[in-house]
Amino acid sequence: MIIRGKVATTIKVALVALISAVLLTLTQSAFAKKEYVIAAFLAATIFAINFTYFSKRSVPLKFFLPGILLLAAFVITPILYTVVMSTYNYKTGNYISKEEAIDRIKALALEPDENNSAFDIVVGEFQTSDALLVSDIVNDSYFISTPERRIELNKNQVELDENLVAQASNGFTKLDAGEISASQAAIKRYLYNNEYFITVENLNVGAVFRQSLEYLPQQDIFRSLISDAIYRDNSNGNYVNPEDKSDFLEPGWRDPAWFTNYVRLINDERVRDPLISVFIWTVVFATVTVITQFAFGLLLALALNKPIRGRRIYRSILILPYAMPSVMSILIWGGMFNTEFGAVNEILGSNIAWFQDPTFARVAVILVNLWLGFPYFYLVSSGSLQAIPSELLEAAAIDGANPRQVFSKVTLPLLLQILSPLLIASFAFNFNNFNLIYLLTGGGPREQLDGEIAGATDILISYTYQIAFGSNLQDLGLASAISVLIFFLVASISLYGVRKSKVLESFS
Repeated sequence: MIIRGKVATTIKVALVALISAVLLTLTQSAFAKKEYVIAAFLAATIFAINFTYFSKRSVPLKFFLPGILLLAAFVITPILYTVVMSTYNYKTGNYISKEEAIDRIKALALEPDENNSAFDIVVGEFQTSDALLVSDIVNDSYFISTPERRIELNKNQVELDENLVAQASNGFTKLDAGEISASQAAIKRYLYNNEYFITVENLNVGAVFRQSLEYLPQQDIFRSLISDAIYRDNSNGNYVNPEDKSDFLEPGWRDPAWFTNYVRLINDERVRDPLISVFIWTVVFATVTVITQFAFGLLLALALNKPIRGRRIYRSILILPYAMPSVMSILIWGGMFNTEFGAVNEILGSNIAWFQDPTFARVAVILVNLWLGFPYFYLVSSGSLQAIPSELLEAAAIDGANPRQVFSKVTLPLLLQILSPLLIASFAFNFNNFNLIYLLTGGGPREQLDGEIAGATDILISYTYQIAFGSNLQDLGLASAISVLIFFLVASISLYGVRKSKVLESFS
């Protein structure tokens, strides 16, 4: 029964109001956290929902709006974000903003004194000021240090424990552990002498340092207080010594690099050479996978398309690999290819190092992917064979065509026309088949000791993952550039395949 009239209107208003309230709360939260793009998108979503469902001029949009919003949020926005990140110098050491980087450089620009002095301390307050009660046991000296001054103490002015560490003194109030964090968040440096200060290493130890760098905001430079060296913004996310380009300050910051990451794909041989080899293997892997899966699935479909005893049982067995979770299947196959204890080597009576040799590793990847994918092509090929009119096959046979000619001239062309979109989709899927590579071989084998990032079985997507997260140097900007390249490659190959197959002509 369809609800109409005032009841339907009331329900609609209540639902739209509830959704708008939730989105408005999220908008305020995003704005408070300075996520202005997210806040703007949520605000636009609220406006679009209210305009669409309270206006009589946008009836068709009522059905399309949820899909449009989800497409924008989870497809278009990530693509745009990836494109933007590909134009940044965004890697290990260059994650934060410039303002945060300046603060971190100033906080880390510390140099210990020549003796690397460290003292036992007690954190507390002295005359309402944050202070340390310092014990210099080596020199039998005790003093109170605040951010502004140093008060020397005689031994009879402090209470010592069994280790001769001062625990209390006149006017000094020791803070409990729960109170120390608030005090130290405001002040972290205590006077030692005119040049050096004491920082709290932990609750019981303080170390002596001096500031080694000075930031001059008017000129936007750092000056070394020790060597007078100058560090300038190199417009690539770091302060660098102009006289020695290898001398730069860390951390850096995210900085627009425009097309630098794309230029590196061409000019930097450390990126270009492995990228070319990975691209070639990716195309070979995706192509061989589609051909073998389709051929094997079609062969089984042809065999079981004829009435044979136990056909239903055979069909049930054949789709089992498709019914099992792929993650479980991949991990099981990984164990079966184990060099010492794997079932494959036991059956073959060999000792093949499947995942240590590049050739065998690639063969293993293709075999496992064949196992995972042929049931799908068996199912779609079986359905497609049923869709081919039997009259066409009978007419070809009457015209004198033998079974091989009927298959090659009639059955296969019709199958390819029907299945072309699925073949193209399968190619695109395997072009980015991250799960198989990551779970089975991890992209290896690779010579990590030689600094290799790309392994023998790495495809573009797993190679991108290695660049972004697989090593100590995480270059997210370069990985984003490769992701954009993958997007255009897959889109171009898919579009070319669709046009060549002329599958869109049937919709015109």
